[in-house]
Parts: sequence; C-alpha cells; structure tokens
Amino acid sequence: MENIRIGTCSWTDPTLIKSGTFYPADTTTAEARLAYYASQFNVVEVDSSYYAMPNRQTATLWAQRTPDGFLFDIKAFRLFTQHPTEAHALPRDLRGALPKEIGKKQRFYYRDIPPEILRHLWARFEDVLLPLESAGKLGVVLFQFPEWFLPGVRQMDHILTCKEQLKTHALAVEFRNGLWLSDRNRDTTMSFLRDNGLAFVCVDGPQGFDSSIPPIAEVTADIAVVRFHGRNATAWRAKRNKAVDRFNYYYSQEELEPWAKKIATCAEAARQVHVLFNTNNGDQGVVNARLMARLL
Repeated sequence: MENIRIGTCSWTDPTLIKSGTFYPADTTTAEARLAYYASQFNVVEVDSSYYAMPNRQTATLWAQRTPDGFLFDIKAFRLFTQHPTEAHALPRDLRGALPKEIGKKQRFYYRDIPPEILRHLWARFEDVLLPLESAGKLGVVLFQFPEWFLPGVRQMDHILTCKEQLKTHALAVEFRNGLWLSDRNRDTTMSFLRDNGLAFVCVDGPQGFDSSIPPIAEVTADIAVVRFHGRNATAWRAKRNKAVDRFNYYYSQEELEPWAKKIATCAEAARQVHVLFNTNNGDQGVVNARLMARLL
C-alpha cells in the first residue's frame, strides 16, 4: 500500500555504522549517510531530539539532504514528556536562566521549570520543526510518556498542553504504562486521543511488565504510528541496561506476519501509516524494516 511508510528510529547509530552491512564503504559523512538512508527508506524517526534540544540549522540540513516526499518523525524533548532532565540538555542561554535552586539539582522535571523558561523552550522546539514543515518533510511529533505517567485528568491535561504548544503539527502519543489500555481505561483513552486528533502509537514490545502496552492496532488520527521495540524481555527488565541492550532484537517472519495484517488494516483507515523499528543494535533496525516491507 502506497500510504505505508517504513523506516527506523535512527540512521546515525554508531553500532549501525560499525556493522558495515548497511552503508556502502565510501559513505563516510553525515550528509552521505542520510542521503543513502533516504534512498532505502521514506521515513525516519529522530530520537536525538529527546535527549537534547536540537537546533534549527541541523533540521535545515536534514531537509536539504533528503529527497521530496521523505519524512522525519521527531521525538519530543524529554522535559516535555515529564522525564527527568539534566541542565546540560537545555540550550546554554536558558540553562543560565534557571533559578539557582533548580540549576543546582542533578535532575529536574517539567513542573520545576518557571513558566517563562518553558515558553522559550517550547518556542525553540517549534523553531526546529519549521524547516521540516516548510519543506513538507515533517511527519509526526512523538510524545513518549514514561511508565509513571498514569491515566488521569492531570495527565490528559498535560497532553492537551503539549498539543496547544504545537497546535499546527501532528502529534503522536506513546504510553509506557499498560493501565492506559486496561479494560477499564481503554475506551476512555482511545476516545480522548480520537476526539483531540492525537495519534495512538501502536507498540510491539516485551509483555508482562508495568511498562508493557498490549500489541493492539488502533487508528485515532489522520496518521497512524506503529513502533517496534523488539521482544527482548530479559534486557527490558534490567534497569541499568543501555538502549542498545534493551532493544537488541531481530524479528522473525512469523513474529511480523500478524503485524503486517494489522498495519494493512490501519492503512485502510488512516491517510498514512508510519512503521518504525527501534531495534538498534547493529543492523537490526534496517533488517527488520526490510523484512516488514517484504511482508507488506
């Protein structure tokens, strides 16, 4: 189906480059790697924007180095999704504007930041999106909320705050707590997302944890998003593991076939479906993405 886009959650992961199985040997610069990636896939997720506030110049280069029709899904800065954040992740000038009692903290949260600084942070983040939006290359802004972000009115109000701050852009919401999709809460969750034009992020990942989301496929907005985190339950459980360990997984054809059917069904209800593989050890992401492309 032409409205299904398939890609990975990074094109610059050091282990992918080191694997030597995806990029040609003469593809050694950032510009060449992005151009080659865009010749193989038509969407990519930018995860670096979660860890630190990106800058407009970088986004402008992304737009210039990719062909027409290529899309970037941008992961929201971690402070906005109520993850703990260190001062060094903020732009230098805003870092210096933090009240002393907050700047001294090892980590702080959204609720700790004065409204004026929050206003500037949101404005900086939207400024990064504009070059991609202007080039027609912005897909969705992904808000991945943490395990402790539980169903409730305050949490929904925060999601709506995020929407209001980026009201001209398409937003996708990924939950990391299964209570949002429990028998008691599922209908309320889906109605909330649908009523506000927010894309529910369908997830495949290890099951049996508080952070586990059931592998369901729902379309709640114009664009549907499906993210694959692998099924490495042992690594998922280990709290000190790095991302390269937690998402260390090659999918089998048998594991992806049921999802191929779900994705095809989503494509009948959504204008676009973005299928993204977050399996990021070596060439796992591109291998898994290519397998899904063949199945579809």
